[in-house]
Amino acid sequence: MRGLAKSLVKFLKQEDGPTAVEYAVMLALIIVVCIAAITTLGSNANSTFSFVGSAVGWSGGTAS
Repeated sequence: MRGLAKSLVKFLKQEDGPTAVEYAVMLALIIVVCIAAITTLGSNANSTFSFVGSAVGWSGGTAS
């Protein structure tokens, strides 16, 4: 029984678990920021290309 208690205390003192969780949270936040940035840049690029296309008279069809 004493060995089990020692093992439990040793497990609770280890810092590997919390470190892995912290890295996972940081990775999730980075992914969210990247997705938001790509979405924003995509929307801005789409509106820019639409503006340029309308300025040069492109109707969205195929070029002949």
